[in-house]
Amino acid sequence: MTTQEDSRLLQACLPGLRRYARALAGALHADDLVQDTVERAWRKLEQRSGEMRPWLFSIMHNLHVDQLRRAGPPLQELDDDALLPAPERAPGQAIAIGEMDAALGRLPLGQREVILLVALEQMPYEQVAATLGIPVGTVMSRLSRGREKLRALLDGRPAGGHGVPTLKVVK
Repeated sequence: MTTQEDSRLLQACLPGLRRYARALAGALHADDLVQDTVERAWRKLEQRSGEMRPWLFSIMHNLHVDQLRRAGPPLQELDDDALLPAPERAPGQAIAIGEMDAALGRLPLGQREVILLVALEQMPYEQVAATLGIPVGTVMSRLSRGREKLRALLDGRPAGGHGVPTLKVVK
């Protein structure tokens, strides 16, 4: 491929990279993550095999994981479900973007990445698996668990698992 064709393909991926970076790293660090991704991709263009889009998202994923590792572990791991009050809204009211963003932020990183790539970037499971370097089955299980946890968080239920049914005493 020519450098001009590579440049066109890379530019076509920029809007998706920006969306994914904002969802992954937040608005404050998104532009830096996109710039680092594009810079690394351009330097390693000769090493690329396969499609441009999953390759770029894979680079971004790896850069983000490296940044998280360098930052060190969070100061304290807390169960957010026990600390935050359930959101209050009328039945049928649309979910606010901020509420969804907050719920996504409370998901484990692996689940959040899979949900963002499948739902936001509309990547097929096989591309998500290649991007994250995990099996397709892991993509499907993380997606399922992440969606369930999101539903629970948005419904105000504990997100640790399925609700425990209450039993009635029958006399």
